[in-house]
Amino acid sequence: MSKKRVIIIGSGMGGLSCGVVLAKNGYDVTVLEQSAQIGGCLQCFYRHGQHFETGMHFIGSAGEGQTLDMLLRYLEVRNDLQLSALDTTAYDIVSLGDRRYRFPNGREAFLDQMSSYFPHQRQQLTDYFNLVERVASASTLHSLKHADHDNAINATYQLKSINGVIDSIITDPLLSDVLVGNLPLYAAEKDKTPFSTHAFIMDFYNQSAWRIVGGSNHIAASMRRTIERYGGRVLTRHKATRILCDDTHATGVEVNGDAFFPADYVISGAHPMRTLELIDSRLIRPAFRQRINSMPQTVGSFSLYLQFKEHTEPYMNSNYYRYNAGTPWGCEVYDDRTWPKGYLYMHFCNEPQQQYATTGVILSYMHMSEVEQWMGTKVGHRGAAYDDFKQQKAERLLESFRQEFPDAYRHIEHYYTSTPLTYRDYTGTEAGSMYGIARDFNAGAACRVPHRTKIPNVLQTGQNINSHGILGVIVGTIVTCSEFLTAQTIYEQIKHSL
Repeated sequence: MSKKRVIIIGSGMGGLSCGVVLAKNGYDVTVLEQSAQIGGCLQCFYRHGQHFETGMHFIGSAGEGQTLDMLLRYLEVRNDLQLSALDTTAYDIVSLGDRRYRFPNGREAFLDQMSSYFPHQRQQLTDYFNLVERVASASTLHSLKHADHDNAINATYQLKSINGVIDSIITDPLLSDVLVGNLPLYAAEKDKTPFSTHAFIMDFYNQSAWRIVGGSNHIAASMRRTIERYGGRVLTRHKATRILCDDTHATGVEVNGDAFFPADYVISGAHPMRTLELIDSRLIRPAFRQRINSMPQTVGSFSLYLQFKEHTEPYMNSNYYRYNAGTPWGCEVYDDRTWPKGYLYMHFCNEPQQQYATTGVILSYMHMSEVEQWMGTKVGHRGAAYDDFKQQKAERLLESFRQEFPDAYRHIEHYYTSTPLTYRDYTGTEAGSMYGIARDFNAGAACRVPHRTKIPNVLQTGQNINSHGILGVIVGTIVTCSEFLTAQTIYEQIKHSL
């Protein structure tokens, strides 16, 4: 009996992980990547011989037996990775006003550290952390069970805002701001982003936090090898230009405008708007297209990549969040006078027990509207005005950075920049958004993208289907691949892979 043919569009985390799961289970998998490099947000690049991350800067819950560790072993990736633990006493540092707040791993360490800053809030902190644990453990994200552990908790905290829930527990406004100091990890917005999103992220990194030695592109390379080991293919410079359909289902994918790849199933890891652009079928109703095309996107980012002079800048084994406006909230609302309201600063890990940083990045919010005049131009050929724009932004951001890190500022040898336009061109995400479609609990189901489409053999995967980040995308992969294998089968396979 011949294998069922599955064409997967896009070689990001979602596409590659779907490819691994299905190839392991006997499907004939072909992954199509339009660029020369695979990986999507796992991509890295090199300048002057130095390595830079573009999207997957650090991961959580990868300690032995923890959730991501189990999933990486199931995907046959874990043994190909070398991980470097972030500082367990300060994996995150949040800078507000003239104080810096350290976030340690572990429940008791977190409560003790935060209580040292806010001794009058010990009970409130305990209540907050208990709720984070309850919400996180109620989801398949963390339980790795084939059914939700507590649907009532999931539903409740998907319909309440982060700030609404935290402010109902924490009575010190400054502590409330400190607790949301990692908002750039999910581009949360006040009165919109569900508390469940915050709970998953907090629990994920509180368990453990790591950098991938040498870059997250090792994850992509490992999954490609696994797909090929099980008889599949990962093809670069193969751009999906159409998903071809008859009256009832998809028949295959047109590639580079001419070649035809027949398929029994098609899975798209592209942004849902990009996926719909590939389909000309009456099976996709205009109302559905309109709903997807009108969904709000998370804000984009201006990225300032730093290269340091050799053996000058001590390696910082923490992620550093600075807020010039005194609060993490509202940094996505700015004008030329107030930008940047905040930034996230990190070093990249190039070797175990790293002593000196060679490269790093500063990230600050930026809307596509600032660069839309250069839409339609190509990377490296956008013109002098675009280069001037980026230089001015870089100088503004560097001046803000210098006030916090004067020594690191002096140690910079080179810097490179990217905008939401760059991010859109390399990942296909709408408006260069950092995390794709924005979650807004006020919109309910209107802000949720189904993994199924009205074409019965066309499915979707990636950060827009479940949640962004490595864990959210892999769980989305489980949801998508459950259409082939059932969720229970996949969870049993995960257990047996340990």
